[in-house]
Amino acid sequence: MNDAASDSRDEAKSVAPGTEFVQLFTHHQRRLFLYILSQVSSPIDAEEILQEANVVIWSKSAQFREGTNFLAWVTQIANFEVMKYRARRKRNKLYFSDEFLETVSKEALERSDEFEQRRVALVECLAKLRPKDRDLIQQRYAPGERGKRLAAELGRPANSVYQTLGRIRRVLMECIQRRVAEESANAK
Repeated sequence: MNDAASDSRDEAKSVAPGTEFVQLFTHHQRRLFLYILSQVSSPIDAEEILQEANVVIWSKSAQFREGTNFLAWVTQIANFEVMKYRARRKRNKLYFSDEFLETVSKEALERSDEFEQRRVALVECLAKLRPKDRDLIQQRYAPGERGKRLAAELGRPANSVYQTLGRIRRVLMECIQRRVAEESANAK
């Protein structure tokens, strides 16, 4: 093996992110995606921006200082990627002002803990549903599914399916509100 190849491998090893960085990087992917999505109109565009931001984040991993606010650091990088995206898209006739998007993105970031808490509560509450109710909710909210088509598949009147879904959604909402309130009370 030549010296240049060996030097390049040693250099790559020395800049490999640490375990804490990798854990934080993985843990914050969903929140970072939601932050980006709050600033663009399309989940597909948000995914693309997230991938571009991830490349930058990974390449700058050596600049991150353990013990500092990882989410704040990566959202700043993502914000630059969103600005690049918006500059490329300015040719479109309809776009939101920078001030509006900044306000929305700040709000999304400030509420990201709350959103994550509610998402976790939803998962827990879904698990508590009767299997029949959980299956109905999962079928209804499967990509591309519509209530009338689901009713036809189930051989039930659409009104009946909508009423059942409404009842299940109320149960889920109440469960989520209880879980969030309990968690808030425990945090104090």
